[in-house]
Amino acid sequence: MKILMILTSHDQLGDTGNKTGFWLEEFAAPYYVFKDAGAEITLASPKGGQPPLDPSSNTEDAQTAATERFKADEDAQKVLAHTHELSKIDAEGFDAIFFPGGHGPLWDLSEDANSIRLIETFAQSDRPVGAVCHAPAVFKHPKGADGKPLVSGKTVTGFTNTEEEAVGLTDVVPFLVEDMLKSNGGNYKKGDDWASFVVTDGKLVTGQNPASSEDAAKKLLSMV
Repeated sequence: MKILMILTSHDQLGDTGNKTGFWLEEFAAPYYVFKDAGAEITLASPKGGQPPLDPSSNTEDAQTAATERFKADEDAQKVLAHTHELSKIDAEGFDAIFFPGGHGPLWDLSEDANSIRLIETFAQSDRPVGAVCHAPAVFKHPKGADGKPLVSGKTVTGFTNTEEEAVGLTDVVPFLVEDMLKSNGGNYKKGDDWASFVVTDGKLVTGQNPASSEDAAKKLLSMV
């Protein structure tokens, strides 16, 4: 079983002067779900190498069992420090693809031609595609075989407008995940803010927020 995880390379939080990147829990929780199931995991990012960590996900109150495990796992840290360049990744041979969130994907992965290509390839070959929190931003441009947005008519979730408002970034982000999914024809669903909420539609798996990371990964794994 081979799973491709794609992380952001973007580290600037709009014009605020603050840093962003990937959210630690949204990487660590799925990583260990896959690893503990015996999966062979490949990590990639647009620029390759070490992806930027959102400093807000590294604060004491944001830690979980999975993030603490990662911080004690030198092998996992080395793997993360050497992600493959996304442009060199071929969909062939992978059983599923998963996108951890953080605000970074709103800027780079949502517009990345290689990410779009991979998502469309996995979807057309009926292989699982998963994304959590802000990572459903990657569904902004991919199309289905019918030429419509990939999420059109599909039940999806992602970071809610109210969650974005709570972290004070509504006017900073290039677009709101909830609004984009709706405008692309998605049947957007949400649970309580900050509680785990995951939906599936066919082989498409989406999670609402950081707390949804582990459950989203488990759903994806069940489809492989």
